[in-house]
Amino acid sequence: MTEPGVDNVIGFERFVARRGKDLWRAAWLLTSDSQHAEDLVQTALAKTWGRYEEIGNDHQFEAYVRTTIYRTFVSWWRKLSWRNERPAETLAESGLEDSTSSLRLDLMRALDELPRMQRAVLVLQYFEDLSVEEIAHRLGVTTGTVKTHSSRGRAALRGSSHLIEAGVAS
Repeated sequence: MTEPGVDNVIGFERFVARRGKDLWRAAWLLTSDSQHAEDLVQTALAKTWGRYEEIGNDHQFEAYVRTTIYRTFVSWWRKLSWRNERPAETLAESGLEDSTSSLRLDLMRALDELPRMQRAVLVLQYFEDLSVEEIAHRLGVTTGTVKTHSSRGRAALRGSSHLIEAGVAS
């Protein structure tokens, strides 16, 4: 493998500058922690940056990076350090004390109680608006597995005490 040229390094840096916040947001939805989200995005970018020149299209490269983010997240779920962390009582990113902030925190707590695969599937399905087939491709599983995790995850959210207390779950 040859060393990427200066133009590719500049192109990659521009890509990260343009799309980095959106990639971080997707990672934050998965991890509910800003530091873990940064680690996840940086890990995914480190894994993928050598293919930037080969792919040659920012749209396709972003899809490749997002797939790497989700697959890395799923592979990290077995690590003890990820299982022991819970969302803080207040969101550091939010200076507002309104019902929307409270609802977001309740949703993040409810999502945090889900197994990692269910959480990844629901984030991809409802926050990233991907189809079952696209989710299956990104996570490297079958569509049946995606449907099972989606169904079980939604059922768990309906029964979540965080969302019942917030008056969201029925």
